[in-house]
Amino acid sequence: MNILDKKENKLFLILGGFFITNALIAEFIGVKIFSLERTLGFAPFNYSLFGEELSFNLTAGVVLWPIVFVMTDVINEYFGKRGVRFLSFLVVGLISFAFVMVYAAIHLTPADWWISSANLSGIPNLQLAFSKIFGQGLWIIVGSLVAFLVGQLLDVIVFQKIKAMTGEGKVWLRATGSTLVSQFIDSFVVLIIAFKLGADWSWALVLAVGFNNYIYKFVIAVLLTPAIYGAHAAIDRYLGKNLADRLKKDASSS
Repeated sequence: MNILDKKENKLFLILGGFFITNALIAEFIGVKIFSLERTLGFAPFNYSLFGEELSFNLTAGVVLWPIVFVMTDVINEYFGKRGVRFLSFLVVGLISFAFVMVYAAIHLTPADWWISSANLSGIPNLQLAFSKIFGQGLWIIVGSLVAFLVGQLLDVIVFQKIKAMTGEGKVWLRATGSTLVSQFIDSFVVLIIAFKLGADWSWALVLAVGFNNYIYKFVIAVLLTPAIYGAHAAIDRYLGKNLADRLKKDASSS
C-alpha cells in the first residue's frame, strides 16, 4: 500500500508542509520592521512602557508566527505531542540548514555586472543589499530558533493539559490558551538572546518591546480562534467521523 493511500498520512504531510513553510518564511521576512498602524491606515499610536517610548513597529515575521502556533494546535489535536515535536525539531534543522546555505550564497564572489545591475531601481550595490537582507546576525538566528523550539514544546504541554481537564469540548480554550502561553514565552526568549545578550539592550527595553510584541500576538491569537474551528470542521469532513475520532483519541493518549 502506498503511504499516500491513507488519509491520515496525507493530512500529516499537508499540515506539516504548511507548518514548515510558514516557519521558514517567517524567519527570512523577519528582518523587515513595519508600522502596524500605518499599514492599517492609522497614525502611529505612541505610548510609554517601562520608561520606553513605543508604537506598534513590529517585525514582519509576527504576521506568520501566530499562524504557525495555530497550526501547532491543529497538528496537536490529531497527531499529538509526538507529531508536533517531530515537526518542531525538523523545522529547526531545516531553518539552520537554510541559513547555512544563505551564508554560503552571500560569500560567493558576485559577477561584476550583477553588482550594479539594479542601479536604475535605486540600488547601487546589489551584493551589499543581498548581504544586508539575508545576512541576519548569529544572535538573532540563535534567539529565534531557541524561542521557537521552547514555544512549540510549551504549547504542546499546555494544550494537552487543558485537553485532559476539559475533554473533547472547549477547542477554543486549549487552542487559544496554549498559544497565548507559548507566545508569551517566545516573545521574551528571542529578545533576551538576540538583543539582551547579543546587543546589550537594557532590561527595560527588552520588557517594553516584548510586551509590545505580545499585545499584537495576543490580539491575533484571539482573532484566529474561529479559524481553528474552521480547520477542525474541514479536517473532520475529510477524514470522516470515525477516523477523526480515532486520531484524536490516539493523540490524547500518546
